[in-house]
Amino acid sequence: MVSDVHVLISPNAGRGRTAGTSADVLDRLRALGAHVIDISGTDAESSESNACEAVAGGARRLIVLGGDGIVHLGVQAVAGTETVLGVIPIGTGNDFARGLDWIPDDPLLAASVALHDPASIDALRCGRRWTVSVATGGFSGDVNERAERLRHPKGSSRYTVATLLELPKLDARSLHLEIDGEAFSHQATMLAVANTAWFGGGMHIAPDADPTDGYLDITVVDEIGRLELLRFFNRVFNGTHMSHPKVHGYRGRSVRITSDEPLTIWGDGEYVGPTPCTIESVPSALRIAR
Repeated sequence: MVSDVHVLISPNAGRGRTAGTSADVLDRLRALGAHVIDISGTDAESSESNACEAVAGGARRLIVLGGDGIVHLGVQAVAGTETVLGVIPIGTGNDFARGLDWIPDDPLLAASVALHDPASIDALRCGRRWTVSVATGGFSGDVNERAERLRHPKGSSRYTVATLLELPKLDARSLHLEIDGEAFSHQATMLAVANTAWFGGGMHIAPDADPTDGYLDITVVDEIGRLELLRFFNRVFNGTHMSHPKVHGYRGRSVRITSDEPLTIWGDGEYVGPTPCTIESVPSALRIAR
């Protein structure tokens, strides 16, 4: 029987368009018998701090309302603990929810699911940070950074606009991977290390990623021209890009990433840190309501 639930509402969910939806969701949770404790912060830093404090204080369930950014903040608090995470996707990308087919698009239905018993899934540990969907760097990271700065357009089309804005700067980086002790080198346009299959507002970057198998799915795109990259991204949305001659797929339990020049790694659309770094799959690190 669910009683106290701690709730974290993203300050950026939908760029301020979801105040009414959030209120409806909280009313729904209360109607289902939950005692709602709102620990929402005014920014990412205070939100994460509040979540960590609540979990350290014994919170049994943390429910996050928003997109992948607020999921990422909640995961920093609950990963490796017994606290159950509930996800209500009302953000821009919602790639994590897309990767778990038991989380409904409808916020009120998702509120009911967020009170259900949990299932265990893996998470990626990137130094001191956790990532639950995809860690990425290179051109995809540049696009993510640009999208975060855009205020228009709304929704997942921000990533399309950011891609076009970053395209003139396209270049390749000398990238070195050590996957479970085996070395690979690429002159790479982008890298994605996946726990779940989706990133970038609906791009099916790692079609075979399974967040319960204890493995990373790693996608590397070699040096590629601007027009070819645009055609490539069209294929990423339907997951047919893995047969492209410049795409390489690997699987492993951990990867050490180094680069000739520092490369910024983003996880779940949030800044993680620069290379060199090691990313490892931690089996059953999270308990997600389903």
